[in-house]
Amino acid sequence: MLRIVLFSTVVLLSHVVVRAQEESVNPGVNRSFDNPRVPEFVERFEKEGRDVYDHREEVVAALGLKPGMALADVGAGTGLFTRMFSPLVGETGKVYAVDISDEFVAHVEKTATEQSMGNIVGIVCTSDSVKLAPASVDLVFICDTYHHFEFPTKTMRSIHRAIKPKGQVVLIDFHREKGTSTDWVMNHVRAGQDVFAKEITDVGFRQVEETKDLLKESYFLRFEKVDD
Repeated sequence: MLRIVLFSTVVLLSHVVVRAQEESVNPGVNRSFDNPRVPEFVERFEKEGRDVYDHREEVVAALGLKPGMALADVGAGTGLFTRMFSPLVGETGKVYAVDISDEFVAHVEKTATEQSMGNIVGIVCTSDSVKLAPASVDLVFICDTYHHFEFPTKTMRSIHRAIKPKGQVVLIDFHREKGTSTDWVMNHVRAGQDVFAKEITDVGFRQVEETKDLLKESYFLRFEKVDD
């Protein structure tokens, strides 16, 4: 009887774990990106006073991009960083603008065409996959976006598959510290740096860098893909 009870308990716990992995960790967090008015988000994302915008040149310099690299801007939004990356990787490189919003991706593609940035490719992703080809990128850049991942484990596994051996992930997200962070951050961002970093290392990366004092409101972490 004891063995039957233990077996039933294990089965029940396994079912709960699997079910939890299938459920969004932050339902509704991306609702504002359903049919977004792009000009309004351009004004919101690309303006003085936004931490990553004010320090955009320093952020890009810290990445160490080189001609010929392929990288993905996951959560590209209105394309601020995508456009900055384009001339740095050059004609032999590639920049994938990945976003869950069709409207954002269309805007980035249109802007890239207008500015003759032929190395930019738009990709509409899903809530659990970045939709990048296996071993297609050297670097994945995730800026103010990880807290929008509804299925972080699945999404990071898709990123792990997309990154070449020894490739890297750079994560920028908000400091979330009780008593220090704003109410908006505490209510909008589901967890802090330690939790996000562990979620990333758990799927096959190791943290290799933390750049301090680069940003005022956010942290900058670099991870490297662990051999499969």
